[in-house]
Amino acid sequence: MPLKLLAIDLGAESGRVTLGILDGKKVSLEEVYRFPNEPVFLIKSLHWDILRLFYEIKKGIAISRNKFGKDISSLGIDTWGVDFCLLDEKDTILCNPYHYRDHITDGIMEEAFKFVSKEDIFKRTGVQFMQINTLFQLLAIKRKNPSLLNIAKTILMMPDLFNFLLTGEKLTEFTMATTTQIYNPSERIWDKNLLEAFGLPIDIFQKVVSPGTIIGPLFSRVAQEVGLDEITVIAPATHDTASAVSVVPAKETDYAYISSGTWSVLGTEISHPIVNELSLNLNFSNGGGIKDFLLLKNIMGLWLIQECRRIWEKRGEYFDYSQLTEIAQKTKPLGSLIDPDDIRFLNPIDMPSEVQKYCRETGQDVPQTKGEIIVCILQSIALKYRWVLEELEKIIGRNLPTVYIVGGGTRNTLLNQFTADATNRKVIAGPVEATTVGNIMLQAMALREISSSDEARELVRNSFRLQEYEPSNRGYWDDLYERFKRLIKISKPKEVIVRE
Repeated sequence: MPLKLLAIDLGAESGRVTLGILDGKKVSLEEVYRFPNEPVFLIKSLHWDILRLFYEIKKGIAISRNKFGKDISSLGIDTWGVDFCLLDEKDTILCNPYHYRDHITDGIMEEAFKFVSKEDIFKRTGVQFMQINTLFQLLAIKRKNPSLLNIAKTILMMPDLFNFLLTGEKLTEFTMATTTQIYNPSERIWDKNLLEAFGLPIDIFQKVVSPGTIIGPLFSRVAQEVGLDEITVIAPATHDTASAVSVVPAKETDYAYISSGTWSVLGTEISHPIVNELSLNLNFSNGGGIKDFLLLKNIMGLWLIQECRRIWEKRGEYFDYSQLTEIAQKTKPLGSLIDPDDIRFLNPIDMPSEVQKYCRETGQDVPQTKGEIIVCILQSIALKYRWVLEELEKIIGRNLPTVYIVGGGTRNTLLNQFTADATNRKVIAGPVEATTVGNIMLQAMALREISSSDEARELVRNSFRLQEYEPSNRGYWDDLYERFKRLIKISKPKEVIVRE
């Protein structure tokens, strides 16, 4: 009988509930329910609306039951990293979780380094420095509202929170723990010495479990609500990047991946954490994977296009993403570039104006049309991929001749081709729904329906169409890259990048 598995994927823009069906040779997907995930301003802070998200999750599960019956074997939840929720001794939610784009963490890293050096933090955690990391969010809360930490008895990362609300079980899954900059990946423990040095509570952190851990059944009340009393809740790789990378359809071992979406994550798989002076200086992360580690770096991705689209819609000009790509394809490039990771692009009021301002301040031709702005952004992202890829190869000491792109960003065929051109490497794009597929495959492995990650990747290759892109115009892109490198050195942007 085909196996039915439910994947719940919460992204920075939206959430979706998808049914995966495995027949032994292929996996097929059917999107059941999609809902917006919009942050909410509360007084002066930006928060996630977790009660609404929990309502939508339960609604999606109920719709799945009504549409596909009660023989759904399991469900798994994955989300973006770093954000969390604090509970008191009675498991009452103390406040809606802060959104990683909230300004509460502004300036917090500089304060933190007065107590523990940057080098020591990296030695203990091996994580890329970003002001939105869990460690710095906790320090910001301690600075702004210390009473929260005084009464907190539990900290749950976002997927762990929803697993708790569904089952009553408190735990933290390994791939999510490695996004916090509090977890020691080499020793596989929460770093108590680091927490003590910062005066942060230690006993609020939960047991860390491996991806593919069976959590248990639904609360009886929740089971009644959704009409499923025998479904099993499983922790997949709950960090969405780790889920996506777990099904990169590669046969070879030397390759780079890009998980492309609102944010881009570029990296490669490694057998053990690489924590040394070079990886510190180049600001890379050692993230958790389903069996090994992921050496990676976060890059501002299609967020820049999404924000341009939002601003144009506010002005009454409506485009879907395929229309914007078509406009860009018909536009002659100006050659103007930006550093996508400049702090000004983290959460600007008007993204198109901010792109124009950057070009003006750096002495470049200022893009005026929508097409010119989009081309400027996409070429810059592709060139930043090359920059980070070259840094990655320095750390691991070998070349990565092929780039696999997975995730929703694979729909942007123009960026895929720019990536091949800029990096001078073959690019293989797909699957689009990599995070959901990875979520489903980990559930199948937990239920012993799939024996290994190699088998999972073989199923992916059999199930989804992959698109290949060959590099072209090398001379043009090499010249552009030299300009890009000079531009970054001149503008000296601060790197404040968000992990999805």
